[in-house]
Amino acid sequence: MEKNYSQAKQKQAKAYFHTLQAQIQQKDFAATLTETLYQYQQDKKKSWIHFDKGGSPPNRAFLSYLAKTGQLDSYLHRSISYIYFRDLGRDITSLTMQNRIAEVTESVKNYLHRKKQHVPFHMTELYQMAKKESLEEAFFWVMDKLQHISSILPEQVNKQEARRKIMKIIAGVIMHALEELDGEPSKSMRRELLDQAIRTGYYYGLTYPFIDDILDADVLTVSEKKTFAYFIKQTLLTGEVLPVKASDWQDNHWEFISAVHQELSEAFQYLQSCQPAESRQLFLENAYLFFEAQELDREKQLDNPDYTDEALYTSVILKSASSRLIIRSFKPFAEGDHIESNMFHYGLYNQLADDLTDLEEDLVNKNVTPYTYFITYQHQRNDLINPFAMYWSVIYYFIHKVYPGKPEIRNMILDRAINGFKRLKERLGKERYQELMQQFSFDTDLEKALEKIVNRNQHVAFFDKWIRDQFLTTLKQNEASKKQFKTKIQEVKDQIEEHLRFESEGGALEEAADYSLSGNAKRLRPMMTWIMAKEGYDLPDHLVLPLVKSIEYMHTASLIFDDLPSQDNAPERRGKETLHQKYNPATAELTGLWLTQRAVEEQANIEHQDSSRLLELIAYSTRTTQNMCQGQFFDLHTRGKSLTLEELESLSMYKTALGFEAAWMMPLIVAGASEERKQSVKRFARHAGIAFQIKDDVLDITGDSDVLGKQTGNDDRNNNSTFVSILGREAAQKEMWEHYLAARQELALLPDIPFFYQLLDYLILRER
Repeated sequence: MEKNYSQAKQKQAKAYFHTLQAQIQQKDFAATLTETLYQYQQDKKKSWIHFDKGGSPPNRAFLSYLAKTGQLDSYLHRSISYIYFRDLGRDITSLTMQNRIAEVTESVKNYLHRKKQHVPFHMTELYQMAKKESLEEAFFWVMDKLQHISSILPEQVNKQEARRKIMKIIAGVIMHALEELDGEPSKSMRRELLDQAIRTGYYYGLTYPFIDDILDADVLTVSEKKTFAYFIKQTLLTGEVLPVKASDWQDNHWEFISAVHQELSEAFQYLQSCQPAESRQLFLENAYLFFEAQELDREKQLDNPDYTDEALYTSVILKSASSRLIIRSFKPFAEGDHIESNMFHYGLYNQLADDLTDLEEDLVNKNVTPYTYFITYQHQRNDLINPFAMYWSVIYYFIHKVYPGKPEIRNMILDRAINGFKRLKERLGKERYQELMQQFSFDTDLEKALEKIVNRNQHVAFFDKWIRDQFLTTLKQNEASKKQFKTKIQEVKDQIEEHLRFESEGGALEEAADYSLSGNAKRLRPMMTWIMAKEGYDLPDHLVLPLVKSIEYMHTASLIFDDLPSQDNAPERRGKETLHQKYNPATAELTGLWLTQRAVEEQANIEHQDSSRLLELIAYSTRTTQNMCQGQFFDLHTRGKSLTLEELESLSMYKTALGFEAAWMMPLIVAGASEERKQSVKRFARHAGIAFQIKDDVLDITGDSDVLGKQTGNDDRNNNSTFVSILGREAAQKEMWEHYLAARQELALLPDIPFFYQLLDYLILRER
């Protein structure tokens, strides 16, 4: 890395620090800011602009309220202006940028109108957005990557926050890419640029959980952290990924470090490869500065009383500036618009605002920030700069030096600042907040003016904060939903299991059947039957249990037949030997037949006041078994042959979807459901079954045998036609998502049971 660049940036950071320091020492500094706050307050009294009352994050009805009250335009314009100012470093007061912001505001408003003021955060809606841009491959790739890193990260790292940071970075890089599109690029060019932006954002965002969080958390030993930091530094200095040696790590850390090294190596190589040749060195230099500045902060000890203000602030300036400039290094700066300068200088404002928000946590963890250091040594060190004054000096710099006479800049910056103070007060409580303000006091008039504004029971709403709050809420809801789903599955599975098994003393076939029923079984079908019967139609146990047993016996019998040497010749099922391997093929055949008949017996023994429903049930289940046999026959006679997509979907309908259909149809028949609902179940089962089968096909080439409970690669070894072999992996995943979306539409026509939506998500995201 060029020393000249590093030295130049350090010199720039020091010069900026001294500029801010000199401003604080000006006689009229505080008085000018006090007058600025007064002007801000007067503008707010004159303007008709929405204030979000109460300070709590607005819910999803918030945008609808703004639209109805005619405030959506001003809300979006203000928010988008700030994004262009903060994240893109643009002079939003220029005529060109005003036109651009107006254009984007109108575009966002039209989008919200089409979505009825609902911003999509569910993966189905994100997939549809990706599909519109022909970015399905990138969508699948990111989903796989996020799932993978969640499996790698240890418990000491907040996985939800890691996903949020990565998604935020991806969105930021996409925003930069869209702004750099010249004219009207072709659809293929637009797709290529956005695909690169998504992958660039992911790989850059990956540095937060895999570098920052790992070095901040108690995951590695002190010695290991030094080794890890050395690896990062040398890679950035040389432009070559260094190897890691097992001898440098504890045995219980080596597997984790190996996985992290592989991911970071992949990220580094990609980020370099997509850099324009002329800016590749710039990327390395900014990345090195970012890491080095973070390391300088990490190495600081709160019990060291000798740090200078310059040492405290220069690293913060470099860290906050270079983190933004890394993204900009992927695109050259337009000449004459001062983007780099704006981004360099404004980063400190955000960092000081974040450090104030995190003050309590930093004090507990003894992290060195300008705030924690000042609080610790303010009575011993009269030379220390008050970080609160420094924060206001950054505001002063932009309002009165960079954009003098620009009330829109003034009001926008102060809107964000006041919001931050209001949230801090709500979080800490009035007493602790006032205590902190007293500790950071540097001018009575300014603080009185600030207190007057902060004490208002309203704060200005911004779209990016709304999106952040909604995204965080969605992540929390998703996590809660997953836990609820897993709990529900276990609860229902536990209730089902005790009714499925046979007594071993019942005979050889009962023993063989019991063996096949045991093991690492998902029990999806009987669970679907149980929940539809109980939650959809409130059927009593004496009607539900025979249906549950019947559907599982039918399913297990089909697996036994599928695994036979004459058919799939599978050695493993449900995490253990298949039945014909455990006993012999003849026993397996007889056990499968025995289970199909036992399923019919369970149905025939149901006591129901309407015998016609039982006859319909038995006729339906036996017909379904016949169809499943036809499907297996079709499968056997088409192996080694090329199938069309239509033929494969038909085969999947026979082999997989019919089982799903039966799981729901049987309780519907017993409950006397309408024909319309039965048809909806058939459509749902077809789409869900095909989606499930495609996922199985994908897992057969990408899954882990230990997790799956069976060998992978069976389809390829047996020369079977699958969705992957016919369509290719990417096209197969697209097909899976289309069926998944269609299945969700059918769910809306059936009893509203959240579990089934969660089940559909599981079908797409499962690892086995």
